[in-house]
This record gives sequence, C-alpha cells and structure tokens, in this order.
Amino acid sequence: MSNLAKWAAWMVAFACGGAITASAEPVRVVTTIFPLYDWACAVGGDRVAVTQLLPPGVEAHSYAPRPSDVFALNRADLFLYLGADLEPWAADLVRGVENPRLAVIEAGREVPRAHGHGGDDEEDDGHDHEASDPHIWLDPVLAQAVVSTIAAGLARADPAGAADYAARADQYNRQLAALHEEIRAGLVNCRHRQILYGGHFAFGYFARRYGLTHLSPYSGFSPNAAPTPAQMTELVKAIRTSGQTTLFVEELLDPKVGRTLAGETGARLEVLHGAHNLTREERARGDVTYLSLMRENLAKLRKALGCE
Repeated sequence: MSNLAKWAAWMVAFACGGAITASAEPVRVVTTIFPLYDWACAVGGDRVAVTQLLPPGVEAHSYAPRPSDVFALNRADLFLYLGADLEPWAADLVRGVENPRLAVIEAGREVPRAHGHGGDDEEDDGHDHEASDPHIWLDPVLAQAVVSTIAAGLARADPAGAADYAARADQYNRQLAALHEEIRAGLVNCRHRQILYGGHFAFGYFARRYGLTHLSPYSGFSPNAAPTPAQMTELVKAIRTSGQTTLFVEELLDPKVGRTLAGETGARLEVLHGAHNLTREERARGDVTYLSLMRENLAKLRKALGCE
C-alpha cells in the first residue's frame, strides 16, 4: 500500500461526519488533538467531515508532521489547532500548504495562559518564567471559549451554516457547564485536596478551578521535561505521610517514573486521562468522548481523594 493510500485509510478511520446529503459538499475540517476533533464534530454536526491529524497514541507536543499532513490540509477547508504552546510545529506545517481556501484557526486564542514550572505556585503574573501551560481544555469552563471559537471558525469556512454552528456550540457549552457543576459538586467534600501525580502535570487549570493542589516530580509541562531528585523525594514523602494510596500517571507515555515511585511507596498507579489523544484501543471502541473521559477522571479522583 502506498503512503498516500495509507494516509487515506487512516483519515477515514479517524473521521466524523453525519448523514450529509449527496447534493451537499461537507466542510472538510482537520484538527490536531482529540478535544478539538470531538468538539468540531459536536459543533459541526452533519455539515462537516472532521479528521484528526495525530494518529492514535501519538503525543501532541513533540509530533513531527509528515508530507501526508500537507496533503490533508491542501484538501481541507478549515484547520484547527490549539496554539503554539501545544503545537509548535503547526506554523511550519501551514507554511507548506498551497490551499487558498484553507481557513486556519487558533482555537485556544481567547483563553489566557498560566505560566510557570508546573507546580502548585504557577500563576499568570505576566512573566514567562518558563513556558505557558497549554492544557486549557481540561477546565470545562475555559473549554467553552474554545468551543465558541470553533463555531466561529466553521462559520468562516461555511457562512451558510453559521446559525447552525452557533446553536450547536451553545448546546454543547451547556453540556460543559453541566459537567463543571458535576465536577465541582463531586470534589467539594474530599478527605484529601492534593493530587499526587507521577507524570508531567496537565491538570493545573483543572486543579485551580476546583480548589485542589497537585504534586509532580516534573518541573515543566512538556514531555521533554525531566524529573528532579528533590521533587521525587517530596512526592515519596507525600505518599507516605498523606494516607493516599493512588499515584496518578499520564496517558500515552510510559510511566517509568511512576513505576519507580510506586515501587518505593507501594502506591497503586492509575491513569488520569489528559485527553490529548486516544489510544488505538480507545479509538476502536468508538464511544470515547471528551465528556466521557472527564467523567471517568472524576470517578477516579473521588475514589483517590476520599470524597463523599
């Protein structure tokens, strides 16, 4: 099978689209990460055909675009990416595209970023201490602004569908608001208020939204960050003294550090899903959504933190 044929098979396998009538050409949308894919499907409805650029199991920060990605964008009407802090490769990818009709939308542009080293004290104080935290989608309140930007991008590519996109975005944002209330209520009364995490902590916005703190052995948001001995020691101490028995790790990456910490403390490893992307198994199930992942995370957190 040629590389082009492999690309076509992959894009069909990872695409959503409703029952578009034969007389209507769908708006062809390409997204980077899973939340943008899922939200574009929800907002676009039967007017769009959405594909995700990243194959299952691939991490977004360090993704290396392929020639087939340029081919995909040359056939698309709309490209959705979150921002340069998550997909630093997106700008170079777009520069290689020769498609005058392609609308390029930075879906996270309306959401201010926190800056820092990934610890509990990170705040957006206007100074770039290290790097900005791109994981805005894990806060259901901030996610609503991203959904609205997606609707505006779809309307730009397909003005005739603007009213439909706005209505669908409003409907989905009501689901996000309901999710927020569900998480808030579920985490309001917990024995522990600190998330112990053995990976690169993606849940900074989430933790602040719901009055939690977190402890991670990493000093940055990127998978290229390395754990520090001092933070490893601090996390071991926290596991031994807090009474918590669960150490959360990230999806997609090998939890080598988490296994080391678990071996040292007897903690049980549990995945807290950052929703960057799905595994092949999750994709094959066909029923995994952003909302379902967040509710699974809530159930795991309630158990680990001893919530009533």
